[in-house]
Amino acid sequence: MKKVVIHWTAGANQPNNTDYEHYHYLVNKDGIVIAGKYTPEDNENCNDGKYAQHCGGGNTGAIGVSMCGMYGFKDKNNVGEYPLTKKQCEATFKLVAELCKKYNIAITNKTVLTHYEFGQSHRNTSSYGKIDIVYMPPYPEIEKNKVGDFIRNKVRWYFERL
Repeated sequence: MKKVVIHWTAGANQPNNTDYEHYHYLVNKDGIVIAGKYTPEDNENCNDGKYAQHCGGGNTGAIGVSMCGMYGFKDKNNVGEYPLTKKQCEATFKLVAELCKKYNIAITNKTVLTHYEFGQSHRNTSSYGKIDIVYMPPYPEIEKNKVGDFIRNKVRWYFERL
Protein backbone atom coordinates (compact mmCIF):
# COMPACT_ATOMS: atom_id res chain seq x y z
CA MET A 1 0.00 0.00 0.00
CA LYS A 2 1.30 3.45 -0.89
CA LYS A 3 -1.05 6.00 0.65
CA VAL A 4 -4.02 6.68 2.90
CA VAL A 5 -6.85 8.91 1.69
CA ILE A 6 -9.05 10.31 4.45
CA HIS A 7 -12.72 11.11 3.86
CA TRP A 8 -16.02 11.88 5.48
CA THR A 9 -19.00 9.85 4.27
CA ALA A 10 -21.37 12.82 3.86
CA GLY A 11 -23.94 10.63 5.61
CA ALA A 12 -25.07 9.93 9.15
CA ASN A 13 -22.76 9.17 12.09
CA GLN A 14 -22.97 5.40 11.50
CA PRO A 15 -21.98 3.56 8.33
CA ASN A 16 -24.53 2.41 5.77
CA ASN A 17 -24.28 -0.29 3.08
CA THR A 18 -22.77 2.09 0.52
CA ASP A 19 -20.08 3.14 3.02
CA TYR A 20 -19.06 -0.49 3.60
CA GLU A 21 -18.59 -0.91 -0.16
CA HIS A 22 -16.47 2.22 -0.64
CA TYR A 23 -14.08 2.43 2.32
CA HIS A 24 -11.65 0.03 3.96
CA TYR A 25 -12.30 1.51 7.40
CA LEU A 26 -15.09 3.63 8.82
CA VAL A 27 -15.04 5.50 12.11
CA ASN A 28 -18.39 6.25 13.73
CA LYS A 29 -19.22 9.20 15.99
CA ASP A 30 -18.10 7.25 19.08
CA GLY A 31 -14.65 6.59 17.62
CA ILE A 32 -15.34 2.93 16.91
CA VAL A 33 -13.47 1.61 13.87
CA ILE A 34 -15.50 -0.61 11.57
CA ALA A 35 -14.03 -2.60 8.68
CA GLY A 36 -15.48 -2.15 5.21
CA LYS A 37 -16.18 -4.95 2.74
CA TYR A 38 -12.72 -4.83 1.13
CA THR A 39 -9.26 -5.14 2.62
CA PRO A 40 -6.55 -2.60 1.80
CA GLU A 41 -4.80 -5.33 -0.21
CA ASP A 42 -7.82 -5.49 -2.53
CA ASN A 43 -6.72 -2.05 -3.77
CA GLU A 44 -3.26 -3.21 -4.82
CA ASN A 45 -4.76 -4.06 -8.20
CA CYS A 46 -8.05 -2.42 -9.12
CA ASN A 47 -8.37 -4.02 -12.56
CA ASP A 48 -10.61 -6.83 -11.30
CA GLY A 49 -13.33 -4.46 -10.05
CA LYS A 50 -13.18 -5.95 -6.54
CA TYR A 51 -11.84 -3.07 -4.48
CA ALA A 52 -12.94 -0.13 -2.35
CA GLN A 53 -13.81 2.68 -4.77
CA HIS A 54 -13.21 5.63 -2.47
CA CYS A 55 -11.01 7.97 -4.51
CA GLY A 56 -11.79 8.43 -8.19
CA GLY A 57 -8.51 8.36 -10.09
CA GLY A 58 -6.53 7.34 -7.03
CA ASN A 59 -7.70 3.98 -5.73
CA THR A 60 -4.75 1.80 -6.71
CA GLY A 61 -2.46 1.35 -3.71
CA ALA A 62 -4.68 3.62 -1.58
CA ILE A 63 -6.32 2.79 1.74
CA GLY A 64 -9.66 4.55 2.20
CA VAL A 65 -10.49 5.70 5.74
CA SER A 66 -13.72 7.60 6.30
CA MET A 67 -15.34 9.32 9.23
CA CYS A 68 -19.10 8.78 9.27
CA GLY A 69 -20.98 12.04 9.12
CA MET A 70 -21.32 15.52 7.64
CA TYR A 71 -24.59 14.92 5.79
CA GLY A 72 -25.96 18.34 4.84
CA PHE A 73 -22.65 20.19 5.24
CA LYS A 74 -22.73 23.58 3.52
CA ASP A 75 -20.04 25.57 5.34
CA LYS A 76 -18.58 26.11 8.81
CA ASN A 77 -21.78 27.85 9.92
CA ASN A 78 -24.04 25.09 8.58
CA VAL A 79 -22.44 21.69 9.17
CA GLY A 80 -25.64 19.63 8.99
CA GLU A 81 -27.16 17.17 11.45
CA TYR A 82 -24.21 14.80 11.72
CA PRO A 83 -21.03 16.75 12.50
CA LEU A 84 -17.77 14.92 13.07
CA THR A 85 -16.93 14.46 16.76
CA LYS A 86 -13.60 14.98 18.47
CA LYS A 87 -13.56 11.35 19.62
CA GLN A 88 -14.16 10.25 16.03
CA CYS A 89 -11.44 12.49 14.60
CA GLU A 90 -8.85 11.41 17.15
CA ALA A 91 -9.69 7.73 16.58
CA THR A 92 -9.24 8.32 12.86
CA PHE A 93 -5.85 9.99 13.32
CA LYS A 94 -4.72 7.06 15.47
CA LEU A 95 -6.01 4.52 12.94
CA VAL A 96 -4.15 6.25 10.11
CA ALA A 97 -0.96 6.21 12.21
CA GLU A 98 -1.41 2.46 12.78
CA LEU A 99 -1.94 1.89 9.05
CA CYS A 100 1.16 3.93 8.22
CA LYS A 101 3.16 1.79 10.61
CA LYS A 102 1.72 -1.50 9.36
CA TYR A 103 2.23 -0.71 5.68
CA ASN A 104 5.41 1.37 6.07
CA ILE A 105 3.78 4.49 4.62
CA ALA A 106 5.63 7.75 5.19
CA ILE A 107 3.49 10.58 6.56
CA THR A 108 3.74 13.22 3.82
CA ASN A 109 1.27 15.35 1.88
CA LYS A 110 1.52 12.86 -1.02
CA THR A 111 0.93 9.72 1.07
CA VAL A 112 -1.48 10.79 3.84
CA LEU A 113 -4.03 13.17 2.46
CA THR A 114 -7.66 14.15 2.41
CA HIS A 115 -9.92 13.42 -0.54
CA TYR A 116 -10.11 17.19 -1.08
CA GLU A 117 -6.31 17.42 -1.32
CA PHE A 118 -6.16 14.50 -3.75
CA GLY A 119 -8.77 16.14 -5.97
CA GLN A 120 -6.98 19.49 -5.94
CA SER A 121 -3.77 17.86 -7.16
CA HIS A 122 -5.55 15.58 -9.68
CA ARG A 123 -7.93 17.89 -11.51
CA ASN A 124 -8.66 15.45 -14.34
CA THR A 125 -10.25 12.87 -12.02
CA SER A 126 -13.69 12.49 -10.50
CA SER A 127 -12.11 13.42 -7.16
CA TYR A 128 -11.68 17.02 -8.29
CA GLY A 129 -14.15 19.22 -6.44
CA LYS A 130 -14.71 16.83 -3.52
CA ILE A 131 -15.03 18.73 -0.26
CA ASP A 132 -14.04 16.01 2.17
CA ILE A 133 -12.32 17.20 4.25
CA VAL A 134 -12.42 21.01 4.15
CA TYR A 135 -13.75 21.59 7.67
CA MET A 136 -13.66 19.71 10.98
CA PRO A 137 -16.27 20.83 13.52
CA PRO A 138 -14.19 19.81 16.59
CA TYR A 139 -11.35 22.05 15.37
CA PRO A 140 -13.12 25.14 13.96
CA GLU A 141 -9.94 27.21 14.01
CA ILE A 142 -8.31 25.10 11.27
CA GLU A 143 -8.65 26.78 7.88
CA LYS A 144 -9.68 24.83 4.78
CA ASN A 145 -6.19 24.86 3.23
CA LYS A 146 -4.59 23.73 6.53
CA VAL A 147 -6.82 20.74 7.35
CA GLY A 148 -4.49 18.22 5.67
CA ASP A 149 -1.43 19.55 7.50
CA PHE A 150 -3.34 19.47 10.79
CA ILE A 151 -4.33 15.84 10.21
CA ARG A 152 -0.79 14.82 9.25
CA ASN A 153 0.60 16.45 12.40
CA LYS A 154 -1.95 14.55 14.50
CA VAL A 155 -1.11 11.29 12.68
CA ARG A 156 2.62 11.88 13.34
CA TRP A 157 1.88 12.45 17.03
CA TYR A 158 0.06 9.09 17.27
CA PHE A 159 2.68 7.35 15.12
CA GLU A 160 5.47 8.41 17.50
CA ARG A 161 3.60 6.77 20.37
CA LEU A 162 3.06 3.38 18.73
